[in-house]
Amino acid sequence: MNHLTTLEFDKILEKLAHCAVSETVKERCLTLNPAKSLPKAERRQCETTQAKQIIEQTGTPPLAAMTDLQKIIGLLGADAMLIPEQLAHVMAFITSCRRMVTYMQKARFTDVDVAFYGGSFIDLSHVEDEINRCIRGIQVDDRASQRLYDLRRGIEIKGEQIKAKLDQMLRKNRDCFSEGFVAVRNGRYTLPVKREFKSRIEGVMVELSNTGGTCFIEPASVRKLQDELGELHIEEDNEVRRILYTLTALVHDFLPSIRVNIDAMETLDFLFAKAKLSMDMKASPVRLIEGREMRILSARHPLLREEIAVPLDFALGGDWTGVAITGPNTGGKTVALKTVGLLSLMAQSGLHIPANDKSIICMFDAVLCDVGDGQSITENLSTFSSHMTNIIGILRASTENSLVLLDELGSGTDPAEGMGIAMAILEALLVKRCLFTVTTHYPEIKDFSAYTDGLINARMAFDKESLMPLYRLEIGEAGESCALYIAERLGMPVDLLNRAREITYAGAHSAPLRMPPAMERLIPVVPLELAEEAAEPVPVPRSQRFNIGDSVTVYPQKEIGIVYARANEKGEVGVQVKGRKRLVNHKRIKLKIAASELYPDDYDMSIVFDSVENRKAWRLMDKKHVEGNVAVIKKGVNER
Repeated sequence: MNHLTTLEFDKILEKLAHCAVSETVKERCLTLNPAKSLPKAERRQCETTQAKQIIEQTGTPPLAAMTDLQKIIGLLGADAMLIPEQLAHVMAFITSCRRMVTYMQKARFTDVDVAFYGGSFIDLSHVEDEINRCIRGIQVDDRASQRLYDLRRGIEIKGEQIKAKLDQMLRKNRDCFSEGFVAVRNGRYTLPVKREFKSRIEGVMVELSNTGGTCFIEPASVRKLQDELGELHIEEDNEVRRILYTLTALVHDFLPSIRVNIDAMETLDFLFAKAKLSMDMKASPVRLIEGREMRILSARHPLLREEIAVPLDFALGGDWTGVAITGPNTGGKTVALKTVGLLSLMAQSGLHIPANDKSIICMFDAVLCDVGDGQSITENLSTFSSHMTNIIGILRASTENSLVLLDELGSGTDPAEGMGIAMAILEALLVKRCLFTVTTHYPEIKDFSAYTDGLINARMAFDKESLMPLYRLEIGEAGESCALYIAERLGMPVDLLNRAREITYAGAHSAPLRMPPAMERLIPVVPLELAEEAAEPVPVPRSQRFNIGDSVTVYPQKEIGIVYARANEKGEVGVQVKGRKRLVNHKRIKLKIAASELYPDDYDMSIVFDSVENRKAWRLMDKKHVEGNVAVIKKGVNER
């Protein structure tokens, strides 16, 4: 399976190739692959950034298309003579090189390294001048040599002499001719003689008209002049060939320098193509790291129109290595998955991505994905079989440094078995310690993610009023398919809805609550007779581990805040960030410094969270009752 094609990286390369000028560079763009090392990826991206800066500040670069240039160079190796049109191509390329040098010299004020690439070109102005002197359009110019000038002048004079004699004959014998002008046939000057009068004009018939009524005759009186004219044409052709061979030899002598300039032009064409793509996509460079963490802010899928793409915020790494995305169908889960994978590939390839420049992407040895149906008729694979074939290959190929993306995990088969397979795959990925993101509808997986270290839920937001997906990813919360709700809003009969709910949730409240099977397998079995001896205090839920005054980091933005209220029944912790208080899911919070290390045991936390007026009011209340004295109570802050 070609994971790059599945993520549509090939379409990005096609857009990149469209930004290039020369065919060679277009082909190079189509073969671009993500770099495996951080220094190489950083260097590629830096070049893209610098090239973009040059275009923005200096204008469009005068790149050469170099059409047929490689073919022309091949002819030089075969000792062929270049024709004027081919020499004109060579001259046009050298002219473009000269203009590019001037352009890059102007770009040096940007003070970026790429601006000095213009120094790679070799000056070939003397070759340009010589070709320009000798070639005009697609012909050798009269002034290419004195000999050629004299020959062409002689040809012109000789032709005028022949036409003068023939014009004289036309005037004397008008009745014999079908037309009143001299005609050139097969390179010879002739008279258009009526067939019935051809015996009256001494000479050689050169051609007969299509109707047979006119004979084009070369009169004997001008044959000597015609022969002299033919000799001049032969000498002219020889002189033209001598000039062309001389120019061909000149180009051949400087072929190594021309090759150097071709390489320099192609290098700049490739760099400026990446810069143009960045400008077309309104993209930005991002920070690349080797650590196991990525944070993408305000990202767009690069193949979606900007006006319809909803910005995506996504984080992976740190406390969690896996994200399980849930939500309604057509809610954008697959687009979010493909956006994460595609932007990672682009960044490692040295391309800018349509995201905030504060984004961070880590290096991966591979981006592996199972996205889409993948059903094969020729290989007799069902949807489920296709998914499993891909996933088995992914599990074998992935490493700790891989990014794995799985769409609709466990789908396409019996729901109960599919759920079990999905959990087993998640466990395997956790053991691999790679970064991964999956999409799913299974509620058991939502529970598994909520209670398993290293996993976190995320959902695609959905507007229940308009029944429209919002395409906004919310990390830390599990979504729901909303199928029954959507069916109700669309007018499904009440009795059918009730029956659907009865079937879906039958026995849900009477059955004993138990952990998902995949979680049960993670819990060791303790013999009954040793249970009391081995019993330990029940571990404190993670949501309750945060105390008022703790300094914490809030993901994915990595903002620093202070806990002002302990977790509620939903597992939401009150955190004050930059003076603003809000509730944050505990799985998005990481302890930075415990309150016990920051404050004394008897420290009044209201100093941190409460206003001066409120604290004065509380102190006054402790002493006596004062009419009109009011203190605003905030849960978790003013508890006294």
